[in-house]
Amino acid sequence: MTGPAPELPTADFFGYESQLSRPEQAKLAELRDFLAAEIAPYAGDWWNKAEFPAHILPKLAVLELSTPAQRGYSHLFAGLVIAEMTRVDTSIATFFLVHHDLFVESLYSFGSAEQKERFLAAASELRITGAFALTEPQHGSDVAGGMETRARRVPAQPGTGAGTLEGAAGGGDTWVLNGAKRWIGNGTFCDYMLVWARDEADGAVRGFIVDATLPGVSRTRIENKIALRTVQNADIVFRDVQVAEADRFAGINSFEDTKELLRGSRIMVAWQAVGQQLAAFDEARQYAVDRHQFGRPLAQFQLIQQQLVTMLGNAVASMAMMAGLARLQDDGAADMARVALAKSYLSARMRETVAMGRSILGGNGIVTDYRMARIFSDAEAIYTYEGSFEINTLIVGRAVTGMSAIA
Repeated sequence: MTGPAPELPTADFFGYESQLSRPEQAKLAELRDFLAAEIAPYAGDWWNKAEFPAHILPKLAVLELSTPAQRGYSHLFAGLVIAEMTRVDTSIATFFLVHHDLFVESLYSFGSAEQKERFLAAASELRITGAFALTEPQHGSDVAGGMETRARRVPAQPGTGAGTLEGAAGGGDTWVLNGAKRWIGNGTFCDYMLVWARDEADGAVRGFIVDATLPGVSRTRIENKIALRTVQNADIVFRDVQVAEADRFAGINSFEDTKELLRGSRIMVAWQAVGQQLAAFDEARQYAVDRHQFGRPLAQFQLIQQQLVTMLGNAVASMAMMAGLARLQDDGAADMARVALAKSYLSARMRETVAMGRSILGGNGIVTDYRMARIFSDAEAIYTYEGSFEINTLIVGRAVTGMSAIA
């Protein structure tokens, strides 16, 4: 008789999770239980149908994981939350980081006391959802200098308490937005969005909290994606949209402020690259153990073991870099160059890892009946967003040479 199969080690081969406090480890276990029960059984169907499961948001809110660092958790824990979400479903992780690490974090960082009072609790508890509207149809990597969306300030008229344009809310001056944004995650269904626009008066970049139902806002879902199909990306057009001065982020005065938010979200996308590799290793190893060819498990072939070990090495090296970056965050030393190195390096390792995983599954690796096909496809989005591999590489190149290769 043979005994039970030995328990195999996890992809966290060096045990970085053990660096968390006991309460953090317990909270991460609670998240895993939620993901296993509420996300994993259904994620493939959502992805195939390109549908977002709005019904899970109240259950997700109960976990109280919005902006973990703001709640006193470590930066390592915050990163592992995104990695674990990605490990189960990349799309849900992407929703989470767009809403919490961009929209909610912007309220913490740049919102006035009055804006925080109006929005922060509801957004943190997912009673309202948010988006981050920066990228434009003609401007992605160069949006800092090329931003075409415009904001025009209309002063309040004496004796009226509001700008001359009718319909402006909140009294005081009114801003009028015109322009277009593209690839806006959560854009089709969000209640509010943080919209970035260039001030016509002085050319400075401003940020606005825009009610997505305002007259002049139109939203169209981007169709036919091959990655992150559950995420609802939108084309958004603003035509003479009137926004009250009370809804302008008072703490945002230049694109440099944008960079602070993007630095944080770029870190989280790098953690997604970790989660994507953990998922690829999990799926590939299980398949190799279960699948038999030539009378024995695939996992018993030398070349398969070599690929699995390479995948594991990439994942562990990626976790090590991100654990180091979390320590830099704790010390306030995680500057953009270091963040860019993590994003570019992990993106490259992730691409290699998921390609090997897909190869181990053979033809089954291109059918979404097997999760590896989704892992493989979703990796392409991670490789590109929050700074493409190339742009992040050049940010690091500028830091280490003192010369910019970016026009």
